[in-house]
Amino acid sequence: MKSLIAISLSLSFAAQAADFPTKPARIVVPIGAGSSMDIVGRVLAQKLTEAWGQSVIVDNRAGAGGNIGADLVAKSAPDGYTILFASSSFSIAPAYYRKLPYNALRDFVAVTQLSSRNNVTTVSPSSGVSSVKELIALAKAKPGQLTFGSGGGSGSSDQMAGELFKLLAGVDIVHVPYKSGPQAMNDLIGGQMSVYFGGIPVQLPMIKAGKVKPLGTSGLKRSSQLPDVPTMMEAGVPGYEMDVWYGLFAPAGTPKAIVDKIAAESIRIMQAPDMRERWASVGVEPAGTASAEFSARFKEEIGKWAKVVNSAKLAPD
Repeated sequence: MKSLIAISLSLSFAAQAADFPTKPARIVVPIGAGSSMDIVGRVLAQKLTEAWGQSVIVDNRAGAGGNIGADLVAKSAPDGYTILFASSSFSIAPAYYRKLPYNALRDFVAVTQLSSRNNVTTVSPSSGVSSVKELIALAKAKPGQLTFGSGGGSGSSDQMAGELFKLLAGVDIVHVPYKSGPQAMNDLIGGQMSVYFGGIPVQLPMIKAGKVKPLGTSGLKRSSQLPDVPTMMEAGVPGYEMDVWYGLFAPAGTPKAIVDKIAAESIRIMQAPDMRERWASVGVEPAGTASAEFSARFKEEIGKWAKVVNSAKLAPD
């Protein structure tokens, strides 16, 4: 009897996957419009709409370091029609926030890692700072007086990029959380903020326009989009390296067949030759991993960032 029930359920899930989607779906982006995440999320949503013949919209739910959007997805029906577009910040949250309305491992299923990207340290051209070493010297001369912003707010990967800099450079710079990268950049350009450790995609247009000055990128090697900009390690901060990933998560209980279908279509889109050129133009490297592989990396990173948060004694602002 049990085997018959199992077979019946298996056939039912397979049928759901074959028909999926039969109605509009949404990708929840837990950060404000115009950010690096939002840029990639909107392109993915557009391509999924074209592939499926069903509308896939981006639903921006900014606030609380991404936790508002994540909680919304955690409590959504596990049917594949509401999925979370997350970044590395999602693996930071469990350690950074002592109390969360969801459990990152229990309440979600990892769908696929979409991409990876680096951050770039920038300052305003009017700051008088021309290198990372000069930034460090200024910060040491004015402890606690310089500020750095984070496009994703408290606990975001942008903040961790800044905190990592503080730890390795031995400086005291004050964190200021923002709801989106463009908001942070506006204050940087206007002189209300000293330095920004944001993503290359959102900063690239302003760098090309000469409105912000790049000092160093966060990867192990130089960015193809900013080949003349040294890595942070080359610029004088030994050990500084940070890779920011984007990925999709569905509510726990979403049928595996549907998870696999979303993953397969998303991977196809990310790795398409024409899309590779588009990603390269904004500083994003397409990835594409199966659910099990991404799940393993997610668990590993939760442990990694817990060590960083605890060693730096970080807490929500």
